Parts: sequence; structure tokens; C-alpha cells
Amino acid sequence: MRKLAATVSILAFCIVIAAQEPVVNISKRVHPNLATAQELIVEANRYIVTAQQDNRYDMKGHAEKARQLLLEADQELRAAAMATGRR
Repeated sequence: MRKLAATVSILAFCIVIAAQEPVVNISKRVHPNLATAQELIVEANRYIVTAQQDNRYDMKGHAEKARQLLLEADQELRAAAMATGRR
């Protein structure tokens, strides 16, 4: 029973992570370069979504992998902004 609960928890976590989209939430006033980079990540993600739709999601998982990498880059930019102590 505990293994089932652990498996369900892990699966739910993966679904939440997969459902996330990169967002612009770095202050352009405080970190103009990081904010611009974040805007470009969001824009790139939108283009990939459009390409997936245009190709009926038949891209052998490569487009989704690219989107996951963009999400990771977005998270790293946020971490970089927070690491400076200024937000």
C-alpha cells in the first residue's frame, strides 16, 4: 500500500512539473538582462507549442524535450535573480 501511495505521489509531481509553462516574473527594473532572457524563453516556448500543433504533436518527443529544457532555463534564471539578493 505504501509503494502505491509513493508511486501515485511521484506521478502527481511529474504531472505538475510537466504542466508548468515558463513565465516572466523577473523584474525588468532590477534585472533587465535576465528579464529579457526570460521573455525570450517564453516566446520560444510559444513557437514550439505552435510547431507541435502544426505537426500534430508528431515530433518524436524532441519538441517536448526542448520545452522541458526551456522550463529548466527559466527556473535557473529565476534562481540567478534571487541569488543576487535583489528581486
